[in-house]
Amino acid sequence: MKAKWIALLLAVVMVPAPAWAAPPTWSPPANLVTPLAQVWQHQEQTYGDLYGFRNYGWDQVMANRGYINYCVRWDSTASVTAAQRDQIQATLARQHKKWMDELVGHNAWPYADVPVKVVGWAVRNRSQLQWTDSSVDIYVNDIRENAPQCSEPCGRFFHQNAQYPSCPGGYAHHYDQSLWLTDGFGGGAGGDWGQRIGREYFMGNLTATNIHILLHEMGHTWGLDDFYDWTPTGVGGFLMQAGTATQITEFDAWMFRDWWRHLKNRYGY
Repeated sequence: MKAKWIALLLAVVMVPAPAWAAPPTWSPPANLVTPLAQVWQHQEQTYGDLYGFRNYGWDQVMANRGYINYCVRWDSTASVTAAQRDQIQATLARQHKKWMDELVGHNAWPYADVPVKVVGWAVRNRSQLQWTDSSVDIYVNDIRENAPQCSEPCGRFFHQNAQYPSCPGGYAHHYDQSLWLTDGFGGGAGGDWGQRIGREYFMGNLTATNIHILLHEMGHTWGLDDFYDWTPTGVGGFLMQAGTATQITEFDAWMFRDWWRHLKNRYGY
């Protein structure tokens, strides 16, 4: 009987853990150790509240226990069909997944997948949205920064304690980030509030493998820096160095993982 229990115990112990439940590790390639250290030191020296700030993408996904909600700010005179609405969500989710996939199986990251859902749309005129179903919340002609905005009571940017007592529909209807699509907008912007890029650029790349401006701005939402005035030792041509890469590179991925390494303790990992 004793031997039987030992055999059962060994069988349990030897069952491999899921990839996303890998033990804590930090093992960047040797050639990236120095530039990664330089990047983190630069962020410590230049970010006003690097460790105290509590609305990085990391804080948002942890508050939700593994997902991100978006609201689309349709800063445009164009109309949107139901099919386009669904394509926009699918494209946004596909691009977001490219960053999240870089964490799977790494350094105790707890999620195998981080779903993205568009829960709302903000528009100047309801007639621009050519659907009648109630699959998303719709906000009409509420203007902020000269653009339609999504409900403040439902926005994480306005409620960084992750409490939404005045949001119609409650927590399920809150949004963590905005995808702000603006007619004629060149380049991009990104932060804890979400990402802003050109409406024409995004709609023209709905089937693209990499929407590199959006990917770059998503990097900022998770804390990654810009590199306009310096380049870390021994690296070059990476997504967060604007204009030098069109997809997430190995160096981008390790900078991203370095954020998790430095912040994960605040979430108990």
